[in-house]
Amino acid sequence: MEKAYYEPVEAPASANTGPDTDPAATYEYFRPTPATLSVWSDQMQHGGPPSALMMRSLLRCAPDPGQHLTRVTTEILGPIGLGVNRIHARVARPGRQISLVETELDVQQADGSFRTAARSVGWRIRAKDTSEIANGPAPLTPLPDELETQIGFPDDSGEAVDWGTLGFIGTVESARTEGRYGQTPAVWLRPAIPLVDGEKTSDLESIFTVIDVANGLGTRLRPNQWSWMNTDTTVHLTRVPSGPWVGIDAHMVAGPDGFGATLGDLYDTTGYIGRSAQTVMLNAVG
Repeated sequence: MEKAYYEPVEAPASANTGPDTDPAATYEYFRPTPATLSVWSDQMQHGGPPSALMMRSLLRCAPDPGQHLTRVTTEILGPIGLGVNRIHARVARPGRQISLVETELDVQQADGSFRTAARSVGWRIRAKDTSEIANGPAPLTPLPDELETQIGFPDDSGEAVDWGTLGFIGTVESARTEGRYGQTPAVWLRPAIPLVDGEKTSDLESIFTVIDVANGLGTRLRPNQWSWMNTDTTVHLTRVPSGPWVGIDAHMVAGPDGFGATLGDLYDTTGYIGRSAQTVMLNAVG
């Protein structure tokens, strides 16, 4: 297993001087490892690690301890390739009560230029004690330390998609439990390796590493018959989550017109933390 999903690297030659570069931005550079590989192709990354790398960027963008991230939308603009990844963030809407931060992930192409492959935007809302009115669905149980865990999602029961243990999936620890939708299991997940080599992964970074997997967990479609790639992931948080485990109880609704959506309830080990939604493009295989 790889040491991490990304290795920090120095800026490539002329990386900050091309027409695709914002001279006012501060860039960070990373090299994706084979642990980022997608289940759909060995030429691109799975959506999970880039989502987490962008979460890392959002958290470091003009951090304000008096505000919490409450909604994060990640847009996948094209295949996220395996070239050097470049990250940069900015505050799009400053404010003391509400602010908006955004980040972009660019991938270096064969000619040395960079192409924007994904972006994330996050709303932050001021922190305030509202515990006296807090509510939500019952916690997801049993907890992962009470269940048998495994690496990846091999289908040994006929109840879930057999994603195997290759690439990104081979770096995710999982434990199944009964789902509340009644069609697919709920699954506890956590990454088995750090996001960035040499760094401690934060709780939000850990959770966002695996939330993209909801799209694979919420369906009984078989990947040798259908593909259902998501173009985005939106997460609404109802409280500050604690990781590294996140429980996902997801269900994909396949529509009759070539698209659908995967909706998932999200939990940490103390209870409900919010909901995710993903737009899905449906295609028959072969």
